[in-house]
Amino acid sequence: MNFAQKTFADSLKLPYPLLSDFPDLNVIRGYGVLASNKMDARRAFFLVDQQGILRQRWLPDEGAVFPSEPILEAVRAISGKR
Repeated sequence: MNFAQKTFADSLKLPYPLLSDFPDLNVIRGYGVLASNKMDARRAFFLVDQQGILRQRWLPDEGAVFPSEPILEAVRAISGKR
């Protein structure tokens, strides 16, 4: 994780890690969000629990500002911390 990614993750004060797949893009390909230009990913959010189970995903419209509250609510729901 580079400095900018760590700073972003730290600013959210999340009790779990965030994943960056740059520059190899292996996870992006595996999750099916590689953009049509084959160099970028569609903006997407995936919630994976501690057992590695994909619990939810969000694929906002391109260029849309996606609110963080639905993601944080889902995290709270599966963690039991409402």
